[in-house]
Amino acid sequence: MTTREIYAQETLNAFVQHLVENEKSRLTVEKYVRDVRRFMAYVDGGTIDKQRVLDYKTYLFNQYAVRSANSMLAALNMYLRFAGRHDLTVKQYKIQKDAYCSEEKELTKEEYLALIRAADQKQNRRLSLVIQTICATGIRVSELSSITIEAVKKGEAVVSCKGKIRRIFIIEALRKKLLQYAREMNIHAGPLFVTKNGRPLNRSNIWKEMKVLCKMAGVAPGKVFPHNLRHLFARTFYGIEKDIAKLADVLGHSNINTTRIYIMTTGIEHQRKMENLKLLL
Repeated sequence: MTTREIYAQETLNAFVQHLVENEKSRLTVEKYVRDVRRFMAYVDGGTIDKQRVLDYKTYLFNQYAVRSANSMLAALNMYLRFAGRHDLTVKQYKIQKDAYCSEEKELTKEEYLALIRAADQKQNRRLSLVIQTICATGIRVSELSSITIEAVKKGEAVVSCKGKIRRIFIIEALRKKLLQYAREMNIHAGPLFVTKNGRPLNRSNIWKEMKVLCKMAGVAPGKVFPHNLRHLFARTFYGIEKDIAKLADVLGHSNINTTRIYIMTTGIEHQRKMENLKLLL
């Protein structure tokens, strides 16, 4: 395939169709397209050869975190293979697995509770319950629309994501809170968390509302985003169960190595464990 054909909108459209036929989620498809377009903007109509792709790889390394760069390269490689240009694909950056995560990014339980109190003080009942629902179930933000009135009454939600179906249990204390909220908001059917226009809340809606809570809650903005609530659920669950395979099933992970990232402790906790080894005289 020529450079012109790689640039062609028809090729990108066919790539999107390929992803859909392989049952990639809507968010995954949107991300891949966004990453391919980012590369096209970088090349800016010029010739696409191996050196150009290698230069782009270096550019990503200098502009983004390594994991983000690798994610973008993975999307580009998939597109290039689809276009029949295997010769242009590049290797991702190798990352040594960390033994612990940065405490600057980890949301603690105390900070989580502070966010809930801040939401309540702002009389944002919906946001307070969204935060609690994600953290108490481990659900993905993209799966929040599965929390319907019908699911709450039943005590469990059925989630379909990335070609897999799993059940999300809604504990009784949360169930009571959600049913009370539904009565207050006069919601009788469908998704519980919706915008003024009746559409399900999305990641952007929730992220923006959570950021408003940072100052009042005294929590660093870098820790406040919806997915961090899922990480807190994972660490708390693992702290009780100590069963990573079971946790992977609960979170809907196909690869247990993904789950390992979720349960990393902070450097402070890691150091405490090192101190407790007592290997010195």
